[in-house]
Amino acid sequence: KKWDDLEVIVYPGQDGTFTLYEDEGDSYRYEKGERSTITFSWNERNRQLTIGARKGGYRDMLLRRTFRLRLAGSAATKDITYTGTEQHIKL
Repeated sequence: KKWDDLEVIVYPGQDGTFTLYEDEGDSYRYEKGERSTITFSWNERNRQLTIGARKGGYRDMLLRRTFRLRLAGSAATKDITYTGTEQHIKL
């Protein structure tokens, strides 16, 4: 299933990072480097989420997608369109 509408829940309280890893999901081409990663970093003091530039790629990957961002404990969401370049979002 393509993840073109993915919800990311941020748990505030301290700085943190995670990396979203993706590949085709049905082959071993990732062993030859056909994969992508996107790093998410939360800055607690600034209440800012940085979505890093996409690294890598693979056949038929999503070039444009929506991330639905939400702080844990809140029902409010912020939708952003991501096209592979770094973005900074205040939450």
